[in-house]
Amino acid sequence: MKKYILIISGLLSLFLGILGIFLPVLPTTPFLLLSAACFLKSSKSLYDWLLNHKRLGNYIKDFMIHKAISKKLKVVSITTLWLTIFLSVWVVKIIWLKFFLILIAIGVSVHILCFKTKK
Repeated sequence: MKKYILIISGLLSLFLGILGIFLPVLPTTPFLLLSAACFLKSSKSLYDWLLNHKRLGNYIKDFMIHKAISKKLKVVSITTLWLTIFLSVWVVKIIWLKFFLILIAIGVSVHILCFKTKK
C-alpha cells in the first residue's frame, strides 16, 4: 500500500513540477525533487526514467549534485516570471492583489538568484 501511495504522490508531484515550468508562481524544483524521492522509495524504474529523462533528468541531477541552476535557466525563469506578473498586474484591478503579486515575484526572484550558478 505504501508503495502505491508513493508512486501516486510522485506522479502528482511530477505533474505539478511540469506545470511549474509554465506557471511561474508554482515552484518546479521542489516538486521534481519530491517526485524523485517518492520514486526512489517506491519504483526504481520510475526513478531511473525520471533521472534519465531528456529534459527533466539533467535539471534534477544538476540540482541534486551541484545545488546549482544554470545561468540560462535562471534568465528564462526570472524573465518568464516577471512577464507573467506584469501581465497579471495589468489585468488585475484590485490594488492589494497587484502589490501581493509583485511581492511574490520579488520573493521568487530572490530565491532563484540565491542558488549557485552552474558553470
